[in-house]
Amino acid sequence: MTFLCLNSDKMGEGDQELGKKLLVSFLKNLAKSDIQIDIIGCVNSGVFLTTAENPALKHLRTLEEKGAQIASCITCLEHYNLKNNLLIGGIGTMEQSVQMMATADRVIKP
Repeated sequence: MTFLCLNSDKMGEGDQELGKKLLVSFLKNLAKSDIQIDIIGCVNSGVFLTTAENPALKHLRTLEEKGAQIASCITCLEHYNLKNNLLIGGIGTMEQSVQMMATADRVIKP
């Protein structure tokens, strides 16, 4: 099982706008690839990717159509007051994230 951990709405450190562009590019290329992603876990500001219209959302939809399950952290959604704004996937817990990371064959963290 391959677990994609999205713990931010951007990739890398430094300029935030560049980081957002990089993450969209990463997700676009991942969605176009033959790499099978089984679970996508969104934590911290990564929940912004599943709760607002943004350029990354269409690539997450493609990954979901290819079989990936998407879960956004309930604690994070509540922290950002986004629990009722989920546009894709479902709600997950930290306990589930720990289990997925511990048992995954591969964890990808852009």
